[in-house]
Amino acid sequence: MNMPGPLPKRVLILGMGWSGRVLAARLQAQGIHVEGTVRDPASAPDDGLLRHQLRADAALAPSLLAAIAHADAVLCSVPPDAEGDPALRLLYAALRDSSSLRWLGYLSSISVYGDRDGGWINEHSVADATEPAGRQRRLAETQWRALADARGIASAMFRLPGLYGPGRNALLQLAQGRARHVVRPGLVFNRLHVDDLAAVVIAAMQRPMANALYLPSDDEPAPPQDVLAFAAQLGGFTLPPAVAWDDPSVSATLRRFYQSRKRIDSRSTRDALGWTPQFPTYREGLTDLAASLAGHGPALPADG
Repeated sequence: MNMPGPLPKRVLILGMGWSGRVLAARLQAQGIHVEGTVRDPASAPDDGLLRHQLRADAALAPSLLAAIAHADAVLCSVPPDAEGDPALRLLYAALRDSSSLRWLGYLSSISVYGDRDGGWINEHSVADATEPAGRQRRLAETQWRALADARGIASAMFRLPGLYGPGRNALLQLAQGRARHVVRPGLVFNRLHVDDLAAVVIAAMQRPMANALYLPSDDEPAPPQDVLAFAAQLGGFTLPPAVAWDDPSVSATLRRFYQSRKRIDSRSTRDALGWTPQFPTYREGLTDLAASLAGHGPALPADG
């Protein structure tokens, strides 16, 4: 395990949505200057974070170019498209020419791996996805790595499972009547609490490496219906009726989420970063969320 070094002094988060805000708050608490990009700064929460507009149909603001020029570290969480990473396309020249930049990070997804029929994946597994979502993620990873290699700086790819936490969790879905009790026999998958994701990214920033790859996850690949049932018991909710994953009422997007069965072995990530999850299973995570009453929105897969 590499011993942790200092954090970067200035961090820019491209696509500062839900998980980006959690990370930004954690960094700010440690005295780090954090800025981010969003499509529409006017609609962003009033939380004191400095945000710049980034969209393909608008000129790059001088303030954003200045933020890139001064950032030590840049983390991207923008979803990919058919051509890879849209944020990188817009900002490539500025990132290429920045003399301050020392570290690049990209929040990717385990969708880069094809179906394992319940088998395990780790950092040495082949990223062999044939679905468009996985192929787009892999292309975006390749583009970010190529920039880091061309610059001779450190980079880290984070291939993530489904994220949950304050504002996005099964308790809230049940409370708001939006929970879907979808069942596919034999399906299990891992999860990651957003606070654990923030801890992993910070640990990686403190241990810069060339072409680093991390698969952070919890300890227990579990059926989604078990998670929903635990949340229902915890919050005193009634479970909605069960629906088969291939039922016509299940959306194509949700059905895709249930198609791939794989378990994550995150031991190498933990060893490399000196990290252990604060929430090792969904039970600890949901129990903490129930106690804090902190949720305000829907739970979503990391694949976006």
